[in-house]
Amino acid sequence: MDSLYILIPIAIVFVIIAAKVFFWAVDNHQFDDLDTEGQRILFDDDAPAKKRDSASKTSNSNSADAKYDSSDNESP
Repeated sequence: MDSLYILIPIAIVFVIIAAKVFFWAVDNHQFDDLDTEGQRILFDDDAPAKKRDSASKTSNSNSADAKYDSSDNESP
């Protein structure tokens, strides 16, 4: 029974904090556009494919070269 004297005020503080965070999010327009993020995966990117492919090839080849260079220097 004595634990209720501690738990009830803690619960009230948590409810007040949750309400403040919710109203802050509403005031800062966090809930204005809920559909765009869910549909973003369905649409193609606007960036051309050539630039993306060449950028990914250079970054992948550089990381692969660095991995093999460091392993060549190690002695068995």
